Amino acid sequence: VQLQASGGGLIQAGASLRLSCAASGRAFGTSSMAWFRQAPGKEREFVAAVSWTGGSTYSPDFREGRFTVSRAKNTLYLQMNNLKPEDTAVYYCAGQNIVGGSYVPSSWKFWGQGTEVTVSS
Repeated sequence: VQLQASGGGLIQAGASLRLSCAASGRAFGTSSMAWFRQAPGKEREFVAAVSWTGGSTYSPDFREGRFTVSRAKNTLYLQMNNLKPEDTAVYYCAGQNIVGGSYVPSSWKFWGQGTEVTVSS
């Protein structure tokens, strides 16, 4: 079972970016997948998740509409618009929520390596 995140980079404030996370292993066909991020010096935080049926859940901090999570089979996406310098972080994808309804990092079984997003002002 592997998760491979991609799509990060260095961009200017106001730009858009789409992250992808490809999951291998048939277990993800019926598992939730999620995005987390970790800014320098901060703890990893939940961004959004998608269930295997397609339902999405967003952290209250990400409900203003700039971020949109989606999935197509075993690939998870995060569309990020109007990016701000405070969005600078390493973005991680996670799979298989082992504690239903919990979105803390310890509730997720599998993790990708992370993709770095740097937003310059």
